[in-house]
Amino acid sequence: MTAEEMRRFEAAKEKIIGKSREKNGIGTLSEKTVHAVLKNYYAPDEDMHEIPLENCVADIYTGEEIVEIQTRSFNRMRTKLDRFLPLYPVTIVYPIPFVKRLFWIDEESGEISGGRKSPVKGNPYMAFSELYKIKMYLKEPNLRIRLVFLNMEEYKLLNGWSRDKKKGSSRFDRIPVSVEKEVEFTCPQDYLQLVPYELQEPFTAAEFAREVHIRKELAGVVVHILHYLEVLEKDGKRGNAFLYRVKE
Repeated sequence: MTAEEMRRFEAAKEKIIGKSREKNGIGTLSEKTVHAVLKNYYAPDEDMHEIPLENCVADIYTGEEIVEIQTRSFNRMRTKLDRFLPLYPVTIVYPIPFVKRLFWIDEESGEISGGRKSPVKGNPYMAFSELYKIKMYLKEPNLRIRLVFLNMEEYKLLNGWSRDKKKGSSRFDRIPVSVEKEVEFTCPQDYLQLVPYELQEPFTAAEFAREVHIRKELAGVVVHILHYLEVLEKDGKRGNAFLYRVKE
């Protein structure tokens, strides 16, 4: 991040969570904290927020482009995309936890414990289960996908079904601490950066999964979308598995 971007992010955090949290603690925050901080980060001017357009409401409208902050459930965006994309450039911002620390809240006492660092680091492939829901829009020239990797604190309620009340528990909130990096896809060829140079061609989805260290099921979704975007092409089969290579 540049110094200006860091300053803008800190200002957005302070506006949404700083003063309220200092006075009243974590209990005053809501599940939409990440959404609100990012909205103020990308558009500090509130006159650009929640703008009615084409019988929908845009998270951000700059006068030239629309920015939608979407933390999950991309399928809910289809109506907006149908109405916005023919008329405006649209950027979908999807936050992904990069380094995450997990805290637990006792609902009865309000006591907060934990702070354990998750061993899992965020990667671009984590977005693909959501991107699959809007696959039919990914070739649209007016659409950009921006993955923003956030270092986060995640707060969960001790209300699960296990003895320690952690399994099956509810997420209370996620608090963004800093922006680690951003990855943007402005056209199908930008997705080529997700195919490792070291991966020998042709390859199966399982071989792709091993190379980038993700689950085979997720790799199947990634490879499916890359094939749909014509970044990959099929090159026969090995047993029951399709083979893929980068399309020239």
